[in-house]
Amino acid sequence: MNLESILFTQGFGSRRQCRALIGDGRVSVAGVVCTDANTDFSFDGHDFHFSVDGVDWPYREHAYLLLNKPAGYECSRDPQHHPSVFSLLPPQFAERGVQCVGRLDQDTTGLLLLSDDGKFVHMFTSPKRKVPKVYVATTRHPVNDAQLDALRGGVLLHSEPKPIAVVDAQTRGECMLALTVMEGKYHQVKRMIAAAGNRCEALHRERVGGLALPAALAPGAWQWLDEADLGSLRSG
Repeated sequence: MNLESILFTQGFGSRRQCRALIGDGRVSVAGVVCTDANTDFSFDGHDFHFSVDGVDWPYREHAYLLLNKPAGYECSRDPQHHPSVFSLLPPQFAERGVQCVGRLDQDTTGLLLLSDDGKFVHMFTSPKRKVPKVYVATTRHPVNDAQLDALRGGVLLHSEPKPIAVVDAQTRGECMLALTVMEGKYHQVKRMIAAAGNRCEALHRERVGGLALPAALAPGAWQWLDEADLGSLRSG
């Protein structure tokens, strides 16, 4: 693949813009500036890195990302009341069509997946694929056994035909509990807690499938998912 095509597929603009970046000497491969847009590179199954304006970029056929979403951001390209989560990412990802894998409310924090792989997005958002998700909720009132029993046994939500139960519910403090759910219905966890007789004051997603939010990843920071991460997702 020539260098122009590499930059184009990685979201660095139109082909004309990519060619200009290269021609201006702003692109390096293996530490060497390359000004010929037609130079071919063979990946040979190995990681291929290039840099633009001194910033290192790995070539990825598809982008698989994990973002530690802070509160006050909307999972939308066209946010209505708060900044978009895409403002936390380099613009190249939006250029190449990365989208949120499911959504978190603007005030919900934690693990958010993003990708430009349509099959991957569908796999982890389809209701037919039961992917466990672990949320930690801070509640207004102390959590009691009756509320835990209600969540485990199933609560009836407005507009739902039958009760919905969590896979697991465990307290983590007087006013904190961890809930594992399979569905991804609108405001589901908050509504379930309300139906059980309490109120959710803060919500944080810490796990999807077998993939946990890295403790060292700061709010607002993102990272690439590697093969081990993707394997953890699928094994959950």
